[in-house]
Amino acid sequence: MRREERREQLLTVAWSIVREGGADLLTLGRLAERAHVTKPVVYDHFPSRPALLMVLYKEFDDQQTEKLEHALRAAPRTLQGQARAIASSHVDCVLAHGNELVSILGAVEGTPELERLKLGSEAAYADLCQAALRPYASKDQPSRASIIAIIGAAEALAQAAARQEIPRDEAIAEITTNIVLNLSR
Repeated sequence: MRREERREQLLTVAWSIVREGGADLLTLGRLAERAHVTKPVVYDHFPSRPALLMVLYKEFDDQQTEKLEHALRAAPRTLQGQARAIASSHVDCVLAHGNELVSILGAVEGTPELERLKLGSEAAYADLCQAALRPYASKDQPSRASIIAIIGAAEALAQAAARQEIPRDEAIAEITTNIVLNLSR
């Protein structure tokens, strides 16, 4: 396999390990075993477990950002339209990555380097949401505090949908309403 193909194969196998048993089960040795390669091959791509976790988190973050940007471009240019785009892309991302994302996030918070990556990603996500909503919100909105509250509520509702406590569409509708009400005051 070419180097890039091997890296993609290793990432696919890493995600499957996390999906099956959580990030705690993801070690470079287990990855090598499951990918049917030697440990040096894995170490050539990922020098440490934290480095691998960073790549997995970054891959998720890039996908989430890409989906949000696409949803915002496709949505009506209204507060309701942009709010629904944010809500649906957030819920769908959590549903698509469900338990493995929670597991990766738990592992990401374990080291300062990974925590910085997570905080930077969260700030960039908040900036993207804030920029999308600003043209349609009332004066001085959305404030950073409003965006943090909106994202927190969106995350809680998306996780509830992932646990099947509420339907996907109900989570999206509630997040959309929350955004519109928050920014219309």
